[in-house]
Amino acid sequence: MEPNHKNLSTDLQHIKLIQWEDFEHDLARLSSLSSALNESKNKKKILQDKLESLIQANSESLGRLNELEEMHQKLEMKKMMMESMAIRSRLVKEDVSKQEEQLSGAVQSLLVAGGALSESSRLLSEEEGYVRLRNLQKMLRVRQQYMASQISMLYPVKILVGPAQEQELEAYPAGSVAGTSAGLKPINQGSLTIQGLHLTMLSFRKVSFFTDKKEFQRSATALGYVAHAVSLMASYLQVPLRYPLRLGGSHSYIIDKAPSIESTSSDVSSSALSFTNAKHMEFPLFLEGQDTTRAAYAVFLLNKDLEQLLNFIGAKSLGPRHVLANLRELSRIIQSSAFIDNLI
Repeated sequence: MEPNHKNLSTDLQHIKLIQWEDFEHDLARLSSLSSALNESKNKKKILQDKLESLIQANSESLGRLNELEEMHQKLEMKKMMMESMAIRSRLVKEDVSKQEEQLSGAVQSLLVAGGALSESSRLLSEEEGYVRLRNLQKMLRVRQQYMASQISMLYPVKILVGPAQEQELEAYPAGSVAGTSAGLKPINQGSLTIQGLHLTMLSFRKVSFFTDKKEFQRSATALGYVAHAVSLMASYLQVPLRYPLRLGGSHSYIIDKAPSIESTSSDVSSSALSFTNAKHMEFPLFLEGQDTTRAAYAVFLLNKDLEQLLNFIGAKSLGPRHVLANLRELSRIIQSSAFIDNLI
């Protein structure tokens, strides 16, 4: 009981005694403070409501701003797509216009060719037109004969009489086709030369450290002569060579356009695509610094060009190992009278 008594005495000490004449004044002041407090609470509530509404409006505004930003980004992306499509459309339009110009040019060429063909047909339908055509063909072949004779004078292929040696891979061996189908007698002795040079093919098969370098140079020079002669013959006969030549004298090359990728016969489109995308392979017509297999293959392709020219004039090749013999036979047949008489 003693502690409670102490607390009570302490509380009594803190009690403020108000005089009666001040009571009304203090009561009025307390009432005024109470009303001010209530008013402050009301204002606080009003401000709180306004702040909440402002916060909500601000959040909605931020959401709309985000949506607007997304829409703006989408609009920019669409603008970029439209610009890209416009550029693509312009390029396509230019391509179409170019193709139209090419087609119009092709149509004009076809119209001109059609007119020329109809005129040629009309001339040929007449009796004089056929005679004129024969005369033109004869004049053309006479001109081809003259140009072939010039090539023979420039690059003469002659027979060197003497002991048989292994050059030009046994040119005109006994029993060769040259003595039967081409009308030539077989040559058992001697060898062929072009501009006085032998085309010794032994070096293309057997290369050693002791091989004479001058022999390489002579063979390369001879092959350069043959390549130039073949190129001139093809141009005068108007025959596109199956294996084109890149002339460079004693450092000439022959080009193989065959596709390097084999394709199955079941896929025709892929075969055509691989042929279109095939790389052109060049093979050297000389041995210096080259692989012997590639050089030998180049000589083989050169002989194939000669065989193509021989077949074009209705003759046969003397064999795959007779380059100079085939060149000599080609020149002989073109310069013969049968070349003019056998007009197609």
